[in-house]
Amino acid sequence: MDRRYFLKNVIGSSLVVGSSLAFGDYSRVLAAIGNPLAPYDLVAVKGGEPEQMFDKAMASFGGMQTFVPKGSKVLVKPNIGWDLTPDRAGNTHPKLVGRIIEHCLQAGAKQVSVFDHTCDAWSQCYKNSGVERAVKDAGGKIVPGNNEGYYHKVRVPHGKRLTETKVHELVLDADIIINAPVLKHHSSSMVTIGMKNLMGVVWDRWYYHRNDLHQCIADFVSYRKPNLTVVDAYNVVKQNGPRGVSVGDVVSMKSLIVSPDPVAADAAAAMIFGAKPTDIRHIQLAADMHLGKINLKELSIDRIKV
Repeated sequence: MDRRYFLKNVIGSSLVVGSSLAFGDYSRVLAAIGNPLAPYDLVAVKGGEPEQMFDKAMASFGGMQTFVPKGSKVLVKPNIGWDLTPDRAGNTHPKLVGRIIEHCLQAGAKQVSVFDHTCDAWSQCYKNSGVERAVKDAGGKIVPGNNEGYYHKVRVPHGKRLTETKVHELVLDADIIINAPVLKHHSSSMVTIGMKNLMGVVWDRWYYHRNDLHQCIADFVSYRKPNLTVVDAYNVVKQNGPRGVSVGDVVSMKSLIVSPDPVAADAAAAMIFGAKPTDIRHIQLAADMHLGKINLKELSIDRIKV
């Protein structure tokens, strides 16, 4: 069935007559089939500041309303895992996080929440990354992720190694999830991008490391795909990741990848990093599980130079 026909005649009629699909169900359907309203599969922007590049990407997609329905509850999930300042590039750039929130609210989102299950002390990560201030200034809500009481057990029906896990209640409550990772080197997985960034919504991250890290990363995406992945490649930690040792590990790339396909977003970002997507095992596994496309030649891509 044609995706646009499906959106207009099946999803659309359900929303109008009342109620076979709630916001959360609607967002999951769109995440599963890809967003039929998006004119491109992926937008790649290069050469500008983080917020400027995001503005360009959203204009190419027809605005954030393409992804965020009015009245929806949005979760923006950046990487805020490390007690580092923005120049160290260990976390998602605060200017990008703030701009994503602004676009969501302008599109009519009811609320926009942000959190991460951090590696370093959460309050210091939120503060020193600049993300907490950016969220508040943009009108979003910053939420802790440091207490197991926030997390609830869910089944992962299609998982091969990850068959159940505890996820933060914001994931369960969100109508729309926007995954906003930073691209960087990682000692365990070669790179950390979007799918690995979703480890920050579960309580027991170490389960992944004990039970085939790459397969667990792919498995979680089978449970809940983000509706949009926004990869921050403005400054990139090229070695000694995920934390980086010093600013000497950071390379300025001034790039941004945006896609409703989480596999394609990671594949494109891997190429920016200088790696073959097929060499990043969790990207290949996710493609093998039909969670998205790894071959960028199959995609409609808008390439923008600022």
